[in-house]
Amino acid sequence: MAVELSIKSDKGGLCNGKMTWFVVLSCMMAAMGGVIFGYDIGISGGVTSMEPFLEKFFPKVYRKMKEDTEISNYCKFDSPLLTSFTSSMYVAGFIASFFASSITKAFGRKPSILLGGAAFLAGAALGGAAFNVYMLIFGRVLLGVGVGFANQAVPLYLSEMAPPRYRGAINNGFQFSIGIGALSANLINYGTEKIKGSWGWRISLALAAVPATILTLGAVFLPETPNSLIQLTDDTERAKLMLQRVRGTEDVQAELDDLIKASSISKTVEHPFKNIIKRKYRPQLVMAIAIPFFQQVTGINVIAFYAPILFRTIGLGESASLMSSVVTGIVGTGSTFISMLVVDKLGRRALFIFGAVQMLVSQIMVGGIMAAQLGDHGGIGEGYAYVVLILICIYVAGFGWSWGPLGWLVPSEIFPLEIRSAGQSIVVAVSFLFTFIVAQTFLAMLCHFKSGIFFLFGGWVVVMTAFVYYLLPETKNTPIEKMDRVWREHGFWNKIVGEMDEQTKIEAA
Repeated sequence: MAVELSIKSDKGGLCNGKMTWFVVLSCMMAAMGGVIFGYDIGISGGVTSMEPFLEKFFPKVYRKMKEDTEISNYCKFDSPLLTSFTSSMYVAGFIASFFASSITKAFGRKPSILLGGAAFLAGAALGGAAFNVYMLIFGRVLLGVGVGFANQAVPLYLSEMAPPRYRGAINNGFQFSIGIGALSANLINYGTEKIKGSWGWRISLALAAVPATILTLGAVFLPETPNSLIQLTDDTERAKLMLQRVRGTEDVQAELDDLIKASSISKTVEHPFKNIIKRKYRPQLVMAIAIPFFQQVTGINVIAFYAPILFRTIGLGESASLMSSVVTGIVGTGSTFISMLVVDKLGRRALFIFGAVQMLVSQIMVGGIMAAQLGDHGGIGEGYAYVVLILICIYVAGFGWSWGPLGWLVPSEIFPLEIRSAGQSIVVAVSFLFTFIVAQTFLAMLCHFKSGIFFLFGGWVVVMTAFVYYLLPETKNTPIEKMDRVWREHGFWNKIVGEMDEQTKIEAA
């Protein structure tokens, strides 16, 4: 059964096929890898604002919040141990992403997704049953292993399964799934905070097992991508049958030939991490490092991790803070859904730039209000608190249709097959590394920079917008195995990869 959608590249490359239900259902199951990531982001931020959780595992923070009337509003939650709870997952994810690269290349995308779900399931069980902070953090490490494997494999899976014309929409489903996970976590936190008996946080942590179980069981039945089948087995007939099923048409020979050509090149590369530093892959390497770095220094994970704490800082109560996080979660998920609908029409660059301007304006306004209204002691007026909430929603919406989904989409679609697993591992590793750094340092920076923290992140938004404007070519509608053309046609990158093409021709002659 197929939805009748013909696929044709704007640049003349014809890719026969339809958007099939087989692709839609497979990608929905794989995107559960985004749900587990989003759920963890939402849960970790919510439980760290719950008083019973703080009292049990972080009593110094709890006493400082309750009893220390001299401490600055900006410093109440500044605790290395508390930030270790949040950021330990990202250290584990950083390390796991490199192991995931080898497994994804040697065994396919499906085994990495399966391992990711299983590790996350084990981490959820430990977190829900934790009786001391060491057990809690060890559970976080297992969650990090799970997310490291899932984040490495799922974006690749989605990009390889998707028809070129709809690759943006399908791959943006990964960020949409992250939003669904975070929103679910925020709603659960809001409900469990009201449970009497001081054990609601256990439910919040343990329920991470639900999406992890779905992902683990679903991965057993996931089909492997045609790209991966050719790379792994040399069985072109099997890959052709899968490609026909994926595209919903018998006429797939042109796309199959591209896949076979890409696979034959990839098999000549024994050490992809050494290969990716070659000059001909310089544009992809720069993007693999810069895009996930910029995605993290937008400041979004500050909002995601610490939104309840931030709202408590400006004077909202525990329950109101958690509900405010629900509101921002709804806004973020809705804006990502809009991005799914328009990304293949408007293109990647337009959304990057428009979203960045929106984020910059809202960050400057939030920083200005907090600088003018929130001192070291007392709170700000209720009206101003809700103005801050509205501005943060505007900021989250800007991220939700730009750097959120596109930070995963663009890197997953630009790598040639021979360096694709290595490239995606670099993307995930850089993302986890700077997520860790931001998560580990934010509460201390909030304490020292106070409202200036928003101006710091705003400065980075200016830098990343200039980067996109001058250095990122448009990738919409370009078949994934023909993506090298966008670099040769770009004014700056052509000077690097164009020279390599000329040198290759001379050597061949």
